[in-house]
Amino acid sequence: MTVLVASDLDRTLIYSTAALSLTMPDPVAPRLLCVEVHESKPLSYMTETAAGLLAELTADPSVVFVPTTTRTRKQYQRIRFPGRPAPYAICANGGQLLVDGVPDRDWRRLVAARLAEECAPLEEVHQHLLAVADPAWLRKARLAEDLFAYLVVERDLVPDEWLKSLTAWAEARGWTVSLQGRKIYAVPRPLTKSAAMREVARRTGATTTLAAGDSLLDADLLLAADAGWRPGHGELADAAWTAPSVTALATAGVLAGEEIVRAFAQEAARLGRLDA
Repeated sequence: MTVLVASDLDRTLIYSTAALSLTMPDPVAPRLLCVEVHESKPLSYMTETAAGLLAELTADPSVVFVPTTTRTRKQYQRIRFPGRPAPYAICANGGQLLVDGVPDRDWRRLVAARLAEECAPLEEVHQHLLAVADPAWLRKARLAEDLFAYLVVERDLVPDEWLKSLTAWAEARGWTVSLQGRKIYAVPRPLTKSAAMREVARRTGATTTLAAGDSLLDADLLLAADAGWRPGHGELADAAWTAPSVTALATAGVLAGEEIVRAFAQEAARLGRLDA
């Protein structure tokens, strides 16, 4: 039996300082391991316990760990996870499939063909974002892998009605809008983590898929997996979203990441005992 574990990264498995949610007294706060450095500064963390559990999980030859993220390939490759290097990684919300760190060209061609057929072009969406964003709260506008666009904003200043209007405009053109932290993503609807996860499952012969994620862009991934987990924070938690195969955790912040890795390990072990 091969178990595929596909996990979202930011605010699911790894956490910035702002997302740690260390609400407990300082003397009992968990020890943290830095897993990402950017511009010579520590950026993302796991608890040391979560890091140890992940190392044990990836050492199991029956488990295929697949980091699954909206990050670009360059952003993903800053992360240094403990344990065995992941043979596959899903970046750009499913637009890039990395095999031993190298982009799979055949997968990218398949994705490009589907986007051209099913949704409005990136340039149209990008120009609309620039036209309707308010300079009072817009900090940056970026394109990712020539696949989707996102804005870096002052979140508290972005009107709810503006976001609803953008969502309706995008949906009519085959795109999805997601607010994650200080970023507003506009992503083509056919660009999904679940499609890439299914491709990795096909290539590896995985018989069971496990997944975790916190945002609306992770909903398709969770629904496609045999079992999934979401933390007690993020877009999905805010919307009280769940599904029969998805466990909604109450824990928030970096301790939710630890609970998710523990759940992966326990479920993989249970499946291994059943297979034996």
